[in-house]
Amino acid sequence: MKKYQSQNFIAGKWESQGNGDSLVVLDKYHATEIGKIPYATEQQMDDAIVSANEAFEITKKWSAGKRAEMMQKLYDRLDVRKDEFIDLIINEGGKPRSYATNEIDRSLTTLKLAIEEATRFGGEMVPMDWGAGEGKTAFTKRFPIGVIACITPFNFPLNLVMHKVAPALATGCTTVIKPAPQAPMSCLAFAELFEEAGYPAGVVNVLVCDIPVAEKLVRDDRVAKLSFTGSDKVGWYLKGICGKKRVTLELGGNAAVIVDEDTDVESITDLVAKGAYLYAGQICISTQRIFVHTKVYDRFQSALIESIGKLKVGDAQDSSVLVGPVIDKGHMNRIDSWVQEAKAEGATILTGGRIANDKHNLYAPTLITNSTSKMKVAADEVFGPVAVLEKADSFEEAVQMTNDSKYGLQVGVFTNSMKNFKLASEELEVGGIIMNNIPGFRIDHMPYGGVKDSGLGREGLKYAMDEMTEGKLIVY
Repeated sequence: MKKYQSQNFIAGKWESQGNGDSLVVLDKYHATEIGKIPYATEQQMDDAIVSANEAFEITKKWSAGKRAEMMQKLYDRLDVRKDEFIDLIINEGGKPRSYATNEIDRSLTTLKLAIEEATRFGGEMVPMDWGAGEGKTAFTKRFPIGVIACITPFNFPLNLVMHKVAPALATGCTTVIKPAPQAPMSCLAFAELFEEAGYPAGVVNVLVCDIPVAEKLVRDDRVAKLSFTGSDKVGWYLKGICGKKRVTLELGGNAAVIVDEDTDVESITDLVAKGAYLYAGQICISTQRIFVHTKVYDRFQSALIESIGKLKVGDAQDSSVLVGPVIDKGHMNRIDSWVQEAKAEGATILTGGRIANDKHNLYAPTLITNSTSKMKVAADEVFGPVAVLEKADSFEEAVQMTNDSKYGLQVGVFTNSMKNFKLASEELEVGGIIMNNIPGFRIDHMPYGGVKDSGLGREGLKYAMDEMTEGKLIVY
C-alpha cells in the first residue's frame, strides 16, 4: 500500500512534531493503519494563522487571471493523480469505489468552476442618475475578506474541502483547514499539490488537532470567516464562540422523500434505495424519511424492499458494492442502538435492523415502519444505512410530516401534479426541493444549504465567493 502524507502542513512546511500525541488513521474495512499524524499544538495553530494572514497580503493583490492560472496548475496536478486520490478516499473513508471516483470527478469540477468564476466574478452597477444622485455613476467592487477557517467532515474528505478552498482561492482569500479525524489524509495529500503548483507559503494550512486547538482557530479575530460542515450540535456551538466573523454552516439533516399517488412507484424504488443506503447512508442528504400516499403505499413498500435486497454490502474496493463500512465502530454501535430503541418503542423492522459484519463495520440496510416523529431514527440525523417508511393520507399530510422536523436541508418530491408541485415549492421548509428525484441530488455550482437546524448560508462556487468577499461602493 502506498505510504500517505502523515504530517501537518503549516506555513508551507511539513511538520512531523506536535503535542506528543498522534492520530492513527485506519482503513475503514480492514482496520489496518494507513497513517499516524501528530496532533498540532496551539503554537502551531498560531503559526498557521499568522502565515495565512501573511499570504493574504500577497494573494489579495493578484489579478483574476493570476488566480485562475494558479488554480489551473492545481487542477492539472489533481487530474494526473486522480487514481491515487480515489484509492485514498476508499481506504480512509470507506467509500465505495464508484462513489469515490465520483467524488474525484466532482472535486475536479468544483475546481474547474472556481477557475471559471474567478475570471467573471465581480460587483454590479448601481442605479444613481436621478434625484440627488443625478449625473453620478456608481458600482460595487468585491474584495477578499482574509483568512477562512475551514472545518470539514469525513464523508467527502476532498470535495467538501474543495467547496471551501476553491472559492477562497478564486477570490484571493487564504485558508486554515481542520479536516475530520476519521479521514484527514485526502486533505493532506491535496496540500502537497499546493507545493507543486508554487503557491506562496500559508495560502493553505492543514492541521490535525484536538478540540481546544480547533476552538482557538474558531475564536481568533485574525480569521475573517468560519466555514463549517458537520453536525448541527457542533456547528451551532462554534457559531456561538466565533465572535464577529462571518459564518457558513452546512449541518445535514434527515432528508425526506414524498411519493404522491400518481407516481409509477416501481420505477423509482431502485433510485430511492440507492439514495438511502449509498455509502452506508453517510451523506448529509441521504434519504432518511419516506412518506408515501396511502393509495400506493403497499406497492411501494414491496418494491422498495425488493430494491434494497439487490444492494451489495461489503468491501468498498469492490466496484459492485454500494453499501460499504460505517466510518467507525462507535458510529455503528450508535446506529444499532437507535434501531433497537425504535423497535422497543413499537416500530417494525421491515428489513435489516442488525450489524451485518462487526469485524468490517458493516450494518445491514435497514427499513423501519410504524415509527413516530419523536424516535431518534426519524427525529435525528442517523448518518447510517437506516430509513423510515410511513403512510400519508394526502399529499398535504406528507408535506406536514416532512416539515415536522428540526431540520430542513433538501427534500425529494415525486409527483405529476402541477398543483402539488406548486404546493411543495411554497410549503416545504427546506433549502432545496428536488422534483421527481431523491434529495441526494447535488450539482457543485448550485446554491446548497439548509434552513432551521440544517445550517446557515449557502455553498456552491459563486455563492460561497459572495460570502468570502466584501462589496465596496464606488461613486463618481
